[in-house]
Amino acid sequence: MRRLLILSVLLGAVFGHEDFVGHQVLRISAADEAQVQLVKELEDLEHLQLDFWRAPARPGFPIDIRVPFFSIQAVKIFLEAHGIGYETMIKDVQELLDEEREQMVAARAQARSTDTFNYATYHDLEEIYGFIDQLVAEYSPLVEKMQIGNSYEGRPIYVVKFSTGQDSRPAIWIDAGIHSREWITQASGVWFAKKIAQDYGQDEALTNILDNMDIFLEIVTNPDGFVYTHTTNRLWRKTRSLTPGSACAGVDPNRNWDAGFGLSGASSNPCSETYHGKSANSEVEVKSIVDFVVGHGNIRAFISIHSYSQLLLYPYGYKAEPAPDQEELDQLAKSAVTALASLYGTKFEYGSIIETIYEASGSSIDWSYNQSIKYSFTFELRDTGYYGFLLPASQIIPTAQETWLGLLTIMEHTVNNPY
Repeated sequence: MRRLLILSVLLGAVFGHEDFVGHQVLRISAADEAQVQLVKELEDLEHLQLDFWRAPARPGFPIDIRVPFFSIQAVKIFLEAHGIGYETMIKDVQELLDEEREQMVAARAQARSTDTFNYATYHDLEEIYGFIDQLVAEYSPLVEKMQIGNSYEGRPIYVVKFSTGQDSRPAIWIDAGIHSREWITQASGVWFAKKIAQDYGQDEALTNILDNMDIFLEIVTNPDGFVYTHTTNRLWRKTRSLTPGSACAGVDPNRNWDAGFGLSGASSNPCSETYHGKSANSEVEVKSIVDFVVGHGNIRAFISIHSYSQLLLYPYGYKAEPAPDQEELDQLAKSAVTALASLYGTKFEYGSIIETIYEASGSSIDWSYNQSIKYSFTFELRDTGYYGFLLPASQIIPTAQETWLGLLTIMEHTVNNPY
């Protein structure tokens, strides 16, 4: 075992990857509000370097924390001293990362077409952007690549447009990968793109959607963060912008929108995973979407793909007030998760952000809903914590397939219920 640990550290050093040898993911069960508050106190202890995969929310809601090796004993002693229950979900994070990397290396091959592209493995930014170019070449004029901006580090931000009509038709927006470590979302986005392109004219429901509306799909919403997860830190969540006066990089791009910006449910600490940034839309990755959506002026549905937890969420996250369209959104969410579960039996919970998980300010779908885009939803894909953000590649296609059924339900409803 010691030899494996040394080898893993050496490999990390050679390839420039941050290593997570001995890191564990603990699932904490807070029985009451007092215990929830105690766990929140751990968030403020920066020397422990804890990474909250599922933040403290309310009694009975799972709290998942990646704990560095050097902090494991201190955290477990703290929990046991206060009678807070926990279990180990992942015994060694690095073992999963090594398996993931080995699978990617073994599966890597140059695809000559989108038919031979390997949808059952994770890909880096260059490979995904190459896939987009292939898709456009094969399915033009149905498929078009649009650049809506550049990232903080200067990478192009691409959106794939699917259209059978004129400009400014009603449209559906879908984005994936706003949190860079959620690799199942970018991988699912690639699968969605191929599905839309090949099913037009073959699948009645999708054909009807595209005959009436455009679809805009942003597969990699946070390209800088995504590259960083491949080159340096697989578990990086934020953007890569620099904050003056802080040694900590990045902003949480899903706390940076102008919807309850800076309220509870986001952090003002640049070192926090939920740091909201210096101002709303400060991140160019967010501002590019805002400008595009506002400039388009006719987006009818706004869907953001995240992981993990198996949830389908709608507004609001920054306030407890029910959304004016809550009844319709709730019924639509129920229909979507029912359709999703029909394939593999995967169960999703659904509801407003604040009631289903926790208070979260500055989120994308709260912003889109406040822009009068009624059908605003967030999917949180597989799983519920056994692998967390490190979902094996073997689950990419099943995850994308079942999620597609939920997406299709929302898109059909959007077409059939104009407003």
